Amino acid sequence: MARLMNLVLNVWRQKSPKEPGAFVRYEAKSINDHMSFLEMLDVVNEGLAQKGEAPIAFDHDCREGICGACGMVINGVPHGPAKSTTTCQLHMRSFNDGDEITIEPWRAAAFPVVRDLVVDRTAFDRVIQAGGYISVRAGAAPEANSLPVPKLASDEAFDAATCIGCGACVAACPNASAALFTAAKVSHLSLLPQGTPERADRVRKMVAQMDAEGFGHCSSHKECEAACPKGISISFIAKMNRELLAAMATAPNQVKGRDKG
Repeated sequence: MARLMNLVLNVWRQKSPKEPGAFVRYEAKSINDHMSFLEMLDVVNEGLAQKGEAPIAFDHDCREGICGACGMVINGVPHGPAKSTTTCQLHMRSFNDGDEITIEPWRAAAFPVVRDLVVDRTAFDRVIQAGGYISVRAGAAPEANSLPVPKLASDEAFDAATCIGCGACVAACPNASAALFTAAKVSHLSLLPQGTPERADRVRKMVAQMDAEGFGHCSSHKECEAACPKGISISFIAKMNRELLAAMATAPNQVKGRDKG
């Protein structure tokens, strides 16, 4: 049976990147616990619109945990308290009547705030563009058994490919590192035969772009793994670092800004 609850929201409001932001207090009344977190915000926004106030801006698209568009820090945790769950899949039954909830955007220099809870994550796009492609003509999807790929390798590649690029790893990391995201994108191609031709160039270019975007360096806090809604392992970061060392041995000057010592 559904239950209704009243909540207090402390929401980060910021009109533009150049203007200072601040937390604003709102009341969310008669919220059905079957609602998703984003549906709850929709209800709050309807109330604000009726009063002639600007609605709370937040990113969303599929609302099915697939696209990675939704993303906000809820009570200090990216995507909220439920493990392996995106914000759009977080339901209000995870909260109690009378709870006070603090909602803020991803906090990272490489993710500047656009408005309220919306941040600019195009830095991720530029990291992918730097090397997240293959040059071979793969053609149509081949018959499953025509290309010899060891099962362990294909399983690992699939695990890496589940990354949806939401940015929770960056928001959770005390260094605002994008190492888990970049490692997942590097690994899911390098583990498959189609990704072999660009393997060395890919890791060099993507890591160099990650650094150029202003993301911090990984110091193995493992907060990224804990916050990732897809449960991607930090073992991919170790794999990326090994690949980078091997790639630097063949063309060390191609990774600018990194300590070559």
